[in-house]
Amino acid sequence: MDQTFMAREIAEIPESVAACLNENMAARMALAENLRAFGVQLVMTVARGSSDHAASYFKYACEIMTGIPVASVGPSIASVYGASLQLPRTVSISISQSGQSPDIVAMTRAARASGAIAVALTNNPDSDFAHISSHCLPLHCGPERSVAATKSFVTSVVSGLALLAAWQKDKALMDALTELPAACEQALACDWGALSDRLVRAPALFVLGRGAGYAIASEMALKFKETSAIHAEAYSAAEVLHGPAALVERGFPVLSLICDDAAKTGFMSTAQRLHEQGADVFATAPVPNVTELPVVPPLHPLVDPLLRVVSFYSFIEGLARRRGLHPDTPKHLRKITETI
Repeated sequence: MDQTFMAREIAEIPESVAACLNENMAARMALAENLRAFGVQLVMTVARGSSDHAASYFKYACEIMTGIPVASVGPSIASVYGASLQLPRTVSISISQSGQSPDIVAMTRAARASGAIAVALTNNPDSDFAHISSHCLPLHCGPERSVAATKSFVTSVVSGLALLAAWQKDKALMDALTELPAACEQALACDWGALSDRLVRAPALFVLGRGAGYAIASEMALKFKETSAIHAEAYSAAEVLHGPAALVERGFPVLSLICDDAAKTGFMSTAQRLHEQGADVFATAPVPNVTELPVVPPLHPLVDPLLRVVSFYSFIEGLARRRGLHPDTPKHLRKITETI
């Protein structure tokens, strides 16, 4: 098979991240100043699919950094049910790679009409979605032809993190983002072949995360389904033992996205317990008797989960082909899904 669009787009992630950070700097700084003056008390996110996973990542990062609650609002509130929300001192972060989904447009328009600052993160700055928003931060990642979003997901997360760093004047996060393009290059070189060997014929698995890593687990579970026809389910490592672990029998595969953050110790204990229960556990940190997957050295607690997904994208593109599937054209899916 010739190189897939997905493989080419994954290889463009470092360059796309650099462009997203550099090209949006002036707009990002202006928006950050506006947010500081506005006195934000609530942040809402509007998105679907991979974009909603990017929004979930933003939620964890925003709440950790600012203490401001972040709520995911269903786009159908405006597009189907025609309801108006009360949004004083609210920022609405809407994410749409294409900028063409009618329900995202409708909810963004409704949020702005209700008094919120409406921010659009999109790879299509000429879309109606971008024009109806108060502010637009283009992703600058170039055309994405594969159905499975990769570089647009990464740049959506990066755009949100960069906005938070500017808004909060957080030098440590700013410095980490400056190093991110080079770190993405390293992440692309991480070989998850051991996991590929295990899953080449697997029907299902669990993907576990904590905090922003749970958003990444959700994104990975989606990619397992859409590119490789594997029934993957994402769970918080804090929740998996409450019920889902009942499904874990001997040899059941579990991918644990352990990062070097405040949740690490507890997460490692959960991975060890699942291993003792019989699970075939793969982890992105050293856990006794568990297969460790290579990752980039820690950069920043709010950036490291994103680097996990960069390594994963290279892995999942190859796994899809090993399973006899074409990752660019999953069955029953289209690149742009226009929901109402």
